[in-house]
Amino acid sequence: MQSAPFLRIGTRGSPLALVQAHEVRRLLATAHGIDETRIAVEVITTSGDRLKEAPLSEVGGKGLFSKEIDEALLAGRIDLAVHSVKDMETRLAAGTHLAAVLEREDPRDAFISRKATSLAALPKGGTVGSSSLRRQAQLLNRRPDLKIVAIRGNVETRLRKLDDGAVDAVLLALAGLRRLDLADRVTEILAAETMLPAVGQGAVGVACRADDDKTRALLAALDHPPTAICVAAERAMLAALDGSCRTPIGGLAELNGKGNLTLRGLVAKPDGSGLLEIARTGKATDTKAAEAIGRDVGDELKRRAGPGYFG
Repeated sequence: MQSAPFLRIGTRGSPLALVQAHEVRRLLATAHGIDETRIAVEVITTSGDRLKEAPLSEVGGKGLFSKEIDEALLAGRIDLAVHSVKDMETRLAAGTHLAAVLEREDPRDAFISRKATSLAALPKGGTVGSSSLRRQAQLLNRRPDLKIVAIRGNVETRLRKLDDGAVDAVLLALAGLRRLDLADRVTEILAAETMLPAVGQGAVGVACRADDDKTRALLAALDHPPTAICVAAERAMLAALDGSCRTPIGGLAELNGKGNLTLRGLVAKPDGSGLLEIARTGKATDTKAAEAIGRDVGDELKRRAGPGYFG
């Protein structure tokens, strides 16, 4: 008779989500001397996976990728959930806790095209595939001549649409391409000054039940404090802005070797006609200090934008 799993990991079923879940399994097994086969990976289909065509901003936002996983976690069907931090809701589901953030991959966006060697070289009127309002707003702010084509689906689906000629270029997170061994498809890595990433982009978060002390203790070994501090600043900024998928928001926090954190935050109008960006630097040796910087940036962006900014 097969013994019950030592731990059960919940994840979406996309190739990228599975790569991330199996990495968490490997790290847990290594950290605690557990046979990997005793850690089960449970695939959970989410609403976001079922609603593949409609823009996220119109059907419920990022929470569509975590709702069913959160339900399974709270019901005790799984012990931990692996998420791309950028897909996590601004406020976690009650009863859940972000117990670990893995060391961050490169957070920048990648430009991929067969028709241009760079974003700047893309011909006037070129089509760019993206379902992200953040990317759309920043693109149109710099290149109002471009046409945005909304495309959703996993990384492979978007690359296939590019190869089929549906669009002239696509923008994807560099971290995901690297994790899938698809970095050779990248035409240009976009500097943060050109395209500020999404909050949490490149980071993998692991959540568990808030009252599950055993799992929280096991996951503590996976936490990467510098990444956790940066993610805390970015997510606090997002919370201060009441950010959602309907608002183009970018944010990137970076730590130097002396404990100084610089957070850049951005809000924009979806059509790119307006864009506000500010940066703050301060000491952040823990997540609480980082959250204070994040709130400061979010509050200042909100103040500058004013009540009618997104009208």
